[in-house]
Amino acid sequence: MKNVLLGCTGSVASIKIPEILEKLKENSEISVKLVVTEHSQHFLPPLESLGVDYLTDTHEWDCWKSRGDPVLHIELRKWADICIVAPLDANTLAKVANGQADNLLTCVLRAWDFTKPIVVAPAMNTYMFEHPVTRPQLQTIQGWGYTVLEPQVKTLVCGDKGTGAMASVETILESINSVLV
Repeated sequence: MKNVLLGCTGSVASIKIPEILEKLKENSEISVKLVVTEHSQHFLPPLESLGVDYLTDTHEWDCWKSRGDPVLHIELRKWADICIVAPLDANTLAKVANGQADNLLTCVLRAWDFTKPIVVAPAMNTYMFEHPVTRPQLQTIQGWGYTVLEPQVKTLVCGDKGTGAMASVETILESINSVLV
């Protein structure tokens, strides 16, 4: 059994999470846990309806009561064979590239064991993607060992056309499968 930790951040591309999960669940050799940020939940159906174990910031704080109790972000890092963040919004990219760890997902990413693969699929408005700070942030995390799935060029939900749409579901699944072989 291979363990896939799927992170989801506050981009409208989070609407693709149910499709990604359905495709991952087709493989009986894969176990999935979903870590969602608070903002991602605005774009998701009720988490209980997704059919996988899901974790929020609340879970991080509820499971630890005293010394010796497991620390969730560390336990998730140990459990996962791969971490993929799809979508990776501009806010979370900035946090990760600057070492911030202020929610469950960013804590997992800060504690990541780089002997295991970590993949991100940025998704943001074209002007956010083309902002001068974005490319250096992506280069920073790539230098640490992250694999970046480049965003697509298309008309975004907001109506702008350009680079910024999350990599296709097929590309994301191919990335996961290529690592887990």
